[in-house]
Amino acid sequence: MHRRIAIGLTAAGVATSLLAGCSSSGSTSSAGASAQATASGPVKLTYWSWAPNMDQVVALWNKSHPNIQVTVEKQASGDDLLTKVITAAKAGGAPDLVQAEYQALPTLVSNNVLADISKQDGSASSKFAAGIWKQVTLGSNAVYAIPQDSGPLMFFYRKDLFAKYGLTVPTTWDQFAADAAKLQKEDSTKKLTTFSSNDAGLFAGLAQQAGASWWTSSGDTWKVAINDAATQKVAGFWGNLVKNGSIDNQPMYTPAWNKALNDGTQLAWVSAVWAPGVLSGSAPATKGKWAMAALPQWTAGANVTGSWGGSSTAVTNNSKHQDAAAQFALWLNTDPTAVAALVKDASDYPAASDAQSGGALATAPDFFSNQPDFYTTAAKIAATTAPAAWGPNVNVAYSAFKDAFGKAAQNKSDFGAALNTMDQTTLADMQKQGFKVAG
Repeated sequence: MHRRIAIGLTAAGVATSLLAGCSSSGSTSSAGASAQATASGPVKLTYWSWAPNMDQVVALWNKSHPNIQVTVEKQASGDDLLTKVITAAKAGGAPDLVQAEYQALPTLVSNNVLADISKQDGSASSKFAAGIWKQVTLGSNAVYAIPQDSGPLMFFYRKDLFAKYGLTVPTTWDQFAADAAKLQKEDSTKKLTTFSSNDAGLFAGLAQQAGASWWTSSGDTWKVAINDAATQKVAGFWGNLVKNGSIDNQPMYTPAWNKALNDGTQLAWVSAVWAPGVLSGSAPATKGKWAMAALPQWTAGANVTGSWGGSSTAVTNNSKHQDAAAQFALWLNTDPTAVAALVKDASDYPAASDAQSGGALATAPDFFSNQPDFYTTAAKIAATTAPAAWGPNVNVAYSAFKDAFGKAAQNKSDFGAALNTMDQTTLADMQKQGFKVAG
């Protein structure tokens, strides 16, 4: 279920009019689509997607909607797809629909790729957590996509080892730090977790939980605030843990990381709902020994999480059948049959709130069979997802994070300085690309 974040191709554009809403000169009304289907065969739509087995999901639509037929064209994800769809749109050849990561939406909108489908699907907002829905509106009255899958952050821990070392499941980040320190006193060969610099998505989600808003726009002007107070708090917290040796400073997804999880050298992982799939491959010997809980909070009694990954289904301005495309996008991500197929065949954790437990998710992941309420708990956590604010050069920010925080983590040096580097690098790139940016 891991939807790793990789946004590419920063392009200057007039963000103002695009964020306010795009015209749909190529739109075909629902009545028009039906008439065309009767006169010259079914309306034919093309959908670019990287999700596995999406053609099997779409086959369900095609069987029940003979007048609107959708063809899936499998694509690479991340930078490759983003570059390809922008290039195709400028040549007038973009597909009718495209799977787009939430972080990519501002880049696609600023390049005039995506249609505003608020008139067709704007009422769908009630089917999604407010924080997820805001990511497809960019905080405006427009709707640029329908949420498809999401990655709410959670706390995963070795239940057996927490009991062995007398650790409490942390409900606050202060308790998390206390657990890390206690574990070091009990057994210096163990670490509670690691801080990793090779995937900025986790850090972004943690900042999101703390209330960060890295990019905002007003009119035609953008503001970059990656070093805002919320993110400074997050950076300082993890930097102190690395500096005092309470946690490890090695990257995730390496053989060494896999071994640490598998042999119990590391006891916990702050991750997202798709973590069971990763753990089953990285730490197979620990099946049935893990448990999941809500993310620790900055304030006792609070109830908010961030997200790591996730994507949406968007309609392009090049489409000559935008109403039909919007109809399909809504079906794909809210219809019970469609969403069940996304879970089963495409390994998605659905963004639609009423699909996040029961039905296709009635049974816990096999790796967490010892926690039968896994998805019920996950759904409650997902409902608390904080809104994220993305900008048109996420790829630059993430690259700067990897470089600056990578050095800081290995040297156990100041994370605040690394955060400032990330902020200034992102700001300078936006100015270079021609965006109007507030000082």
